[in-house]
Amino acid sequence: MGKQMTGPAKGDGAGAVSAGAGAVTKVGIVGTGVISGTYLDHLDKLPGVEVVAVADLDRSRAEAIATEHDGIRALTPEELYAADNVEIVINLTIPAAHAAVHQAALAAGKHVYGEKPLAMDRAEAEPLLKYAAANDLRIGCAPDTVLGTGTQTARAAIDRGDIGTPHAATAFMVTPGHELWHPAPEFYYRPGGGPVLDMGPYYVTSLVTLLGPVVRVTARAGRAKQQRTVHTGPRAGTVFDVEVPTHVTGVLEHESGALTTVLMSFDVWAGRLPRIEVHGTDGSLSVPDPNAFDGTVEIVTPERREWTEVPVAGGYAGAGRGVGVADLARAVRNGEPHRADGALAYHVLDVLESFVDSAIQDQPLDVASTVARPAAVPLGASPETA
Repeated sequence: MGKQMTGPAKGDGAGAVSAGAGAVTKVGIVGTGVISGTYLDHLDKLPGVEVVAVADLDRSRAEAIATEHDGIRALTPEELYAADNVEIVINLTIPAAHAAVHQAALAAGKHVYGEKPLAMDRAEAEPLLKYAAANDLRIGCAPDTVLGTGTQTARAAIDRGDIGTPHAATAFMVTPGHELWHPAPEFYYRPGGGPVLDMGPYYVTSLVTLLGPVVRVTARAGRAKQQRTVHTGPRAGTVFDVEVPTHVTGVLEHESGALTTVLMSFDVWAGRLPRIEVHGTDGSLSVPDPNAFDGTVEIVTPERREWTEVPVAGGYAGAGRGVGVADLARAVRNGEPHRADGALAYHVLDVLESFVDSAIQDQPLDVASTVARPAAVPLGASPETA
């Protein structure tokens, strides 16, 4: 069977407003947990978008935000979906609620942009993409860190041929676990969590942006602890069960032929491993942390056998969480494709879920979906006009 593109249609998009610099798209946020503050701070600085409403199952949290920000109303989720002036719903709920919130927003005729992962699994995610495509709606999804100058400069270097033909890469993410800093870390250790689905989206989205889609995976997995303990906040000392693998390693085979060695772990107390490196026939590239928007890209070539900084060559400068929302808003206004889109998020989810399945089934697995590399972000671009 051939590969299937499962992403949304790239048409004009429902709810489009007049195009052009200065146009503003109104957005609402569902879910006012820790990450919402980061989104609110950065969205307030971005052109082309304006947050007008927030909602949470805990109404008091939404009201606290509304009190702190002029022009933002506190609503119930249902009221936010129905609000006439909300064109894009930003879904910042926990992973277990992603699909339900996406579907409710789409059913109300809204475009949606959510935190990763797109859904708990492929079975939840695919109907969302089909519904959006059938109703001329857009789905966007984090991570949008790949739109910053870090990954985009690395992509520009690869596309220019600075390291020749890429044939291998490494991607390492190791940490002792989120319970050391998060006051309610249980969801990181339940289905939909774990190092692969929690941090893997940053790494695999970057790898697909740099090297193209993945066609096959091979993995092994382990779990160092059966239980973990909350270390901070009012629930410190609470013991909870670990329900997913917490140490997963293996290989991604890209359609291009490149092989990426991957390690994702919540079981490592400290490490000196590089985040991402890409190796080509004529050089090697050091790529900054894909969980950040910027960072230094470095290169080694046969002519210069020491790490040398690559000048910034692409990406949204000064970007922060929410730049993908602004990119989506501009694309809707202008009837253009957006970059952090549902097709990319679905393929990343497919790769990550297949990676875990490969470890559980003890065999290599083909990845059923594919996706085109999203358009590069030109040097000096603005999310309002790029």
